[in-house]
Amino acid sequence: MKQIRHLKTMQRWALESKRSGTRVALVPTMGFLHMGHVALIKRAKRYVGKEGKVVVSIYVNPTQFGANEDFSAYPRDLKKDLFICEQEGVDVVFLPSDSSMYPRLDEGDYSTYVVESDLSSTMEGASRPTHFKGVTTVVCKLFMLTLPDAAIFGAKDFQQAAIIKRMTSNLNLPVKIVIAATVREKDGLAMSSRNAYLTPEERQQAPVLFQTISEAKRLIQEAKTSSIKAEKLHSKLTKFIQRKPLARLDYLAFFNPSTLKPEPLVKTGTHLALAVFFGKTRLIDNARI
Repeated sequence: MKQIRHLKTMQRWALESKRSGTRVALVPTMGFLHMGHVALIKRAKRYVGKEGKVVVSIYVNPTQFGANEDFSAYPRDLKKDLFICEQEGVDVVFLPSDSSMYPRLDEGDYSTYVVESDLSSTMEGASRPTHFKGVTTVVCKLFMLTLPDAAIFGAKDFQQAAIIKRMTSNLNLPVKIVIAATVREKDGLAMSSRNAYLTPEERQQAPVLFQTISEAKRLIQEAKTSSIKAEKLHSKLTKFIQRKPLARLDYLAFFNPSTLKPEPLVKTGTHLALAVFFGKTRLIDNARI
């Protein structure tokens, strides 16, 4: 397994792979890998086949964190990450530095960003206004550095995946975006690096996100009509979440999965996404109802 830290070295490896006709899949991560990431790596390996190569990038991207968010505290464990990548048969681990990815960012001399202005305006985009500008910029840079045939993302970040698909299409980037299913703990909690922040009491209540999704499906199935007003369902689910004293709802949205536009009537096929705080820890989840 190669470890590459320098951008030119990564790009040179990528160009050699292109010239040799080797299929490459990229799994972009911020490290602190868990079984959800392992599932992405396995999906990447299936995509490229025995003759292809899998690149895992490990980079905690500063531009997708807001001023008062958890960039400095974000969990990191490179030794464990490298062990997992080795065990899973990853070919290259790309480990860029802030100074190489964003030269002179602190001095204000880095000023080029990739901005998606439609799908990023709601939900996560409304709660974290600068977040997606950082995500699209770093993903575009990673695509240019690793030149993958495909990139694998998790369905847990549904809005992010939709935005990256839009960016890739709009900018004519020759990368196939593959979305892998959300991996969950036994109690339904979506696997996330931020779960490590939770206290034992918060962890006990955190499955309320998945339970809320299940409750929404139950209410729709039991409705006497084919749909429920979003406002009414929002009220019921908010009360459902509030039964957990440590949970604080950030947003709960019903939307069209293709356009991400809000749906005033919720029915089978409508998508639900929510974000819930436990103390300073913010967790997200989503599902098709």
